[in-house]
Amino acid sequence: MKIAILWLLLVGLTLLTWWAGQVGYSGQWLVVALLISVFTKGHFIIADFMALREVSPLWRILVHGWLVLVLCLIYLAYWVGM
Repeated sequence: MKIAILWLLLVGLTLLTWWAGQVGYSGQWLVVALLISVFTKGHFIIADFMALREVSPLWRILVHGWLVLVLCLIYLAYWVGM
C-alpha cells in the first residue's frame, strides 16, 4: 500500500512539472521548485524503490550525494545559461 501511495506522489509531481511547462511558466524560482521536486522524487526512489532505506548510512549518503551533485550541476548549467 505504501509503495502505491508513493508511486502516486511521484506521478503527481511529474504531472505538475509537465503542467508548468505546458502553461509556459519560467524563471529561477520555478527551476528551484522543480529541482526540489526532483530531489523529493529521487529520495523516494532511492529509499523505497531501490530499497536503500534499511541499509548502512554510507550507501544512503553516497547515493543521495550523487543526486545532490547532479541537481547542483543542473542548476549551475541553468545559471550559466541565463
